[in-house]
Amino acid sequence: MTAADWTDAMRDARYGDAWAIEQATLGARDPATRDDPRLPYHQRWVWDGRGFDGRDVLVRCYHGLGDTLQFARFLPVLAARARSVTVEAPARLHPLLRFPGIALAAFDHAQPLPPAECDIEITELAFALRCAPRDVALPYLHAAPAPLPPATIGLCWQAGDWDAERWVPPGLLAPVAHDHRCLSLVGAPTTLPVLNPAGCPFDLPATAALVAGCALVVTVDTMIAHLAGALGRPTWLLVKAAPDWRWNPARRDSDWYPSMRLYPQPTPGDWATPLAAVTRDLADLQGEDHGQPAQPVGAGFLG
Repeated sequence: MTAADWTDAMRDARYGDAWAIEQATLGARDPATRDDPRLPYHQRWVWDGRGFDGRDVLVRCYHGLGDTLQFARFLPVLAARARSVTVEAPARLHPLLRFPGIALAAFDHAQPLPPAECDIEITELAFALRCAPRDVALPYLHAAPAPLPPATIGLCWQAGDWDAERWVPPGLLAPVAHDHRCLSLVGAPTTLPVLNPAGCPFDLPATAALVAGCALVVTVDTMIAHLAGALGRPTWLLVKAAPDWRWNPARRDSDWYPSMRLYPQPTPGDWATPLAAVTRDLADLQGEDHGQPAQPVGAGFLG
């Protein structure tokens, strides 16, 4: 079995098959390479297969903010089985990760916490728990919504610097921003006609409040997508033609986030086509009244 087989299984929601591949991979690993400090954090594996029932468990968050938010859904499942759970995560995420019975510790790259009885990386939880996304009720994150005007649409066109192919040129969102009341969820100034041209604050609780207050979020594949999905907000996700394992470009929906609709590129680099579909779908749902929504934004976003 290969990494491609695992990706196919995850995209097809064949989680049992994916976990079997992960089990075989785990069995073939050299225990001496566990949490190898010679490797960048995002390339390390942590869980060695030991049981966590009734033990003190340390959950390490070695991947990006979006990955942590995506897999945070499994923390209460783990807490119900372990004696204690501590989550070592970036401090800026802590306000969003307050689950009952779970302690939080700031992740210091230079001085990570010492091992506990059982260590596990947060993205390993689904496999370790044998827990599928649909086994967890949504929303699993919560934020008081910011007092935004009705029918506000949040826009995010930037992703991480490490994958510029996920970025959408902001000019392609101009038709949406001109025809609808929009808010920027990008932490930089923009010339788009949005409610906050100075950009979104670099503060996750404040960002979560803005996302929670939006009627719809239109975003590229980045942390904002996971935040909106975890909050249960209607989310239209723009994905590149060959996205990573968590999105199936042949589908419009997502097992991970029932409130999400996918808009994939038909060919690499073609953002015009999915954005044209977004523009059409918005027009079909809302109608136009002097450039503003003619009817409330609601469940139609999820159709």
